[in-house]
Amino acid sequence: MKALIFDCDGVLVDTERDGHRVAFNRAFAEAGIKAEWSVEQYGELLKIAGGKERMTHYFNAHGWPPGKTAETLIPELHKRKTAIFTALIAGGSLPLRPGINRIVDEAHAAGVRLAVCTTSDPKSIDGVLDLMGKERKSYFEVVLAGDVVAKKKPNPEIYNLAKQRLNLNARDCVVIEDSRNGLVAATGAGMPCLITTSTYTIDEDFHEAARIVPELGDAPKVRIALKDLKAIAARAA
Repeated sequence: MKALIFDCDGVLVDTERDGHRVAFNRAFAEAGIKAEWSVEQYGELLKIAGGKERMTHYFNAHGWPPGKTAETLIPELHKRKTAIFTALIAGGSLPLRPGINRIVDEAHAAGVRLAVCTTSDPKSIDGVLDLMGKERKSYFEVVLAGDVVAKKKPNPEIYNLAKQRLNLNARDCVVIEDSRNGLVAATGAGMPCLITTSTYTIDEDFHEAARIVPELGDAPKVRIALKDLKAIAARAA
């Protein structure tokens, strides 16, 4: 294993229910839009990858605010939602998931390269990486986010781009994801994938995953160490 690639939402931080959903709803309220996504409704909307795409899908189904179109509303609304989400992260209400700092340290110490591939806005992932501290954040060589690719997960385009940026073969990489969309994207690019289930994804179909755990874990309940990730890579090779 030469590289470890993380998804962001649900993997680094369990952000969806109490982070992104809350930020969307606050952005709607500020804009005077009569929409409020419940916990259950947002779980269904997560089947659509990407915040801009998710809002477009919702308004196509439920009607657009008067005088608004995708071109006039979505970019502005998403920009405000991202700012609200970034403030939530900076405020410390959404901590890193157990084992993230530990596995980053183990990988860096072993010379394993680090990357992130996410559909989230670049400012959102920047705020999440800030939670690791300046030094750990600097370990991440490649961060691919938002609209860096034309087709988002489950399309493998973002992971194929990661291979190019890292100049590695697919089997040299191990991906950590939390959703079926992410798993399909990673395996579609030929990369073995570990799943750490999150709030919304615990019941999804992960039969292609190399391994499934509820979290990476910290001592004394470490579930996945670097040696386990290297074993996944070795089996894939």
